[in-house]
Amino acid sequence: MTSDDFPPAQFQRLVDEAIASLPRRFRDAMVNMAIVVEDEPTVDQLRAVDVEPPDTIYGLYEGTPLTERQWAHGNVLPDKISIFRLPILEDSADEDDIVVGIGETLIHEVGHYFGLSEDEIMEIEEKYWRGEDDAA
Repeated sequence: MTSDDFPPAQFQRLVDEAIASLPRRFRDAMVNMAIVVEDEPTVDQLRAVDVEPPDTIYGLYEGTPLTERQWAHGNVLPDKISIFRLPILEDSADEDDIVVGIGETLIHEVGHYFGLSEDEIMEIEEKYWRGEDDAA
């Protein structure tokens, strides 16, 4: 799909629905967190995760994972999860694909916030799509 086919406000609505679908205990535990929709990652964001254009990413967590924080962690800017609209749209054939892209990206980046490994994140994604209650 293209950005002309799917307006930003409609994409934001799907992101909001994905956030609302996260189990409450995880949403409540995400403090000092900004979740934003951006058109696409910057060159600096791609470099930070060792991705070279024309390759891209769907989302990015920027912050200090909970598991790496020291006892004195505080008075810091919010952690940030960016969901990149244009790459998700580009790789989606229809709205169902967009919903899946947003959901998997959000779960993945929230997993990084909680300090989970890639394997743990993949397991949670599988549970989420099966509708199991303990998914992140």
